[in-house]
Amino acid sequence: MPKRILQGTVTGNQNAQTVTVSVERRFTHPVLKKTIRKSKKYRAHDETNTINIGDVVRIQECAPRSKTKRWEVMTPEMIEEDRRSREEHAKLQQVEDEQRHQEHEAARH
Repeated sequence: MPKRILQGTVTGNQNAQTVTVSVERRFTHPVLKKTIRKSKKYRAHDETNTINIGDVVRIQECAPRSKTKRWEVMTPEMIEEDRRSREEHAKLQQVEDEQRHQEHEAARH
């Protein structure tokens, strides 16, 4: 199962190698049909201790690092690797879709 990736704003960096990231999600209320904003705070591992309050970062799931840390801050290399793997997956998906479409067209005629 792929690791979840979230984007949020750093709200705290007091502890060593740990940052608190506030992630906001928006959704439509099922009954009221009104857009609602909810936020949740995650504790993430910051190996280099270089991230400051107010920075926008991406975090991804990882094995538990401590009692409260289950996420790690993504480095630029990790973000690039994720982008490349998503592009490769999209290309493979497109090829599969084209093959399926050709088989469907052949079956129709």
